[in-house]
Amino acid sequence: MYTLDKKVIDYLDNSLDETFARLEELAKIPAPSGKEELRVEFVKNWLIKNGAKNVIVDDALNVVCPIDCENKNEIVVFMAHTDLVFPDTTPLPYSEDEEYIYCPGIGDDTACLNSMLTVLKYVLQNNLTSKRGILFVANSCEEGLGNLKGIRQIMKDYANRISTVYTFDGSYTHLVNKCVGSHRYEVTFETEGGHSFGAFGNRNAIFAMSDLICNLYNCKVPEKEGAKTTYNVGIVEGGTSVNTIAQKATMLYEYRSDDKDCLQYMQNFFNEQVEKARKKGLAEITTRLIGDRPCGKNVDQKALDDITNLAVNISEKYSGVKCHINSGSTDANIPMSLGVPSVCVGSHVAFGAHTREEKLLKSSIPIGLKIIAELVLNYFE
Repeated sequence: MYTLDKKVIDYLDNSLDETFARLEELAKIPAPSGKEELRVEFVKNWLIKNGAKNVIVDDALNVVCPIDCENKNEIVVFMAHTDLVFPDTTPLPYSEDEEYIYCPGIGDDTACLNSMLTVLKYVLQNNLTSKRGILFVANSCEEGLGNLKGIRQIMKDYANRISTVYTFDGSYTHLVNKCVGSHRYEVTFETEGGHSFGAFGNRNAIFAMSDLICNLYNCKVPEKEGAKTTYNVGIVEGGTSVNTIAQKATMLYEYRSDDKDCLQYMQNFFNEQVEKARKKGLAEITTRLIGDRPCGKNVDQKALDDITNLAVNISEKYSGVKCHINSGSTDANIPMSLGVPSVCVGSHVAFGAHTREEKLLKSSIPIGLKIIAELVLNYFE
């Protein structure tokens, strides 16, 4: 196994000022899922400025930087996502003190993307080559209803050529190598409605929605050793006024599991409850699948163990702390569902993910740079 030499370590140490300066610049750029254009432009221009060849922005708003991929049928992907959970379209608030950087999305996933760029610059400056094809990707739509659009496009464009995927996301205290699959539905209820006094007795869409919610929450999740299954109604909307019988209501519902059979059980339960609700006639009910994240399927266990052990050993070597192996919903879901061994590796320590109070421990950045560098450089000559 390759280990970092003095030349690489010196480069990483000497790049810290540049890395932190670029992190501030990148962190301020808004990037809601599906609207990552500003960050995409920043990353693309930065890559070209630093000598990357054949950089493209694909139809899914991925910034793709291929290295030695022509005529290669074994490609290793390194990626980090550009999008944030926050809807902001104006510059994000950024501040720092001696210990922390504060900014929404700073840890998820701005810092990972930024550190990957620092390592990629070393690869470009030194004209490193590989017997495999290597694909660096700043990918779109990892968060929320982005539905993993970015990695779906990568797996489509490089179909049957990708052998391994590493996605950099989150803290180096955790590694994800088991996929949490999920289905997300928008459920709409419609009735004739009317005036709350004059049309009293007419069907109420909110009542119909609440009836279905109660039945969904009567679900006893499947119990299977080593698996976890959950469900949630996250948003409810509807009605017109306090004196109007609601004509329309909608809700967003999801269920998750890190086991494909349990996920299927939840799908069957949801479908059964919706059909029962329709038969009651309380409202006209329509459902729309708005998110589909698959579980892993037919992955070679030895190959997955090999890249898991490699990443864990590297993380623990430089961080000096235990790297816990977990289930998670990440960009790795898509390649894993296609049988491609994939892991999600962290590169820093941050707190408050998906909140506006998110903060990043500055001292974790040099550690994360070494983790990414050693993992990446294992695949170069």
